[in-house]
Amino acid sequence: DHYKVQRESAASYHFQTLEAHLGTEAVFSNHTITIGSALGRNDIRGKLTGPGGEAICNGLYLLKDKQHFDTHLFMDHAMPKCNSHELYKGILDDKAHGVFCGRILVQQDAQQTDAIQNNRNLLLTRTAKCNSLPQLEIYADDVKCTHGATVGQLDEEALYYLQTRGIDPRQGHAMLTFAFANEVLDEVKCKTVKTYVEELVHDWLGKVSS
Repeated sequence: DHYKVQRESAASYHFQTLEAHLGTEAVFSNHTITIGSALGRNDIRGKLTGPGGEAICNGLYLLKDKQHFDTHLFMDHAMPKCNSHELYKGILDDKAHGVFCGRILVQQDAQQTDAIQNNRNLLLTRTAKCNSLPQLEIYADDVKCTHGATVGQLDEEALYYLQTRGIDPRQGHAMLTFAFANEVLDEVKCKTVKTYVEELVHDWLGKVSS
């Protein structure tokens, strides 16, 4: 497993490229948590070059103020019977701007490919914005591939329900927002890393708008 937690200064710029080439029955798992930097970009490129390979890529970006962060993901299925599953979630506050551009390429020889790509975004203010572009490019006919993107706000009915149970509105806001993030955090298998990241997320939620 590969873990990356980016929490640099709010005045910094952050740019990173990660490449992974997977041979026969190789398994690669990448988890990226992004909190810091004024401007940043993550490029993740994976290529499945042997049958039976599996790539798992998950990401969570928490943006506030005027932060801008891009995630560009390219997964190349070159051989048969390979899997790739990607889930990226964003929580954006204030005037933050998030961009997700994901592309899955399934080449002609990559039969029996199983590929899933999802990007989901939660906007905490009307001034936050995101752009999402998941893409599939398929040249094989025996495949199972899906992709999707969503952008939304917190469920007002759920917030009201929590208030009727005596939960403070700000606490209810934080609870629902953490629940949104938790789908990505649940994929972190290393307990030490998971505990550390959960603390970072709770700390971030305590400072954003409600």
